[in-house]
Amino acid sequence: YWHGSSASRMMRQLREGVQACVTVSHFDGVVMARSGFHHSANYRSAMILGTPTIVDDPADKISALKTFMEVMMPGRWDDVRPPNDQEMKATMVLSMPIDEASAKIRNGPPSDDEEDYALDCWAGVIPLRTVVGEPLDDPKLRAGIARPDYLAGFCMQNEN
Repeated sequence: YWHGSSASRMMRQLREGVQACVTVSHFDGVVMARSGFHHSANYRSAMILGTPTIVDDPADKISALKTFMEVMMPGRWDDVRPPNDQEMKATMVLSMPIDEASAKIRNGPPSDDEEDYALDCWAGVIPLRTVVGEPLDDPKLRAGIARPDYLAGFCMQNEN
């Protein structure tokens, strides 16, 4: 999330066609070893490099915004008000062909020094996970508006 002058500077640079790097990481667990040196994390990460371009065509921009929303919550786009002109002007959509990519995964138990396995110290992995909770209605939600069917499907799908 960028705001203020940092965001303005970043947006100007993106308009000029600078190369960008997008990195995403997901932590799956805390790895606790018998030695402080060997503590780690189980994770999945990906990094992509490319030169983004601004999506200016209004139809392409709406299509990208719809796709983004539908990936997050299938069926939601048809329930909400579409963006108005002011919102569209305030929203920048970028397209970025992937010039280069890298992914890395660390999974499994600690890797201690051989002599440390004899120590009287607990070692193992503390799993981390994201859980979808029960939806909370907006306090300003008008009476009689039911939760959409796709919301129940999303919550049940992610309980496993």
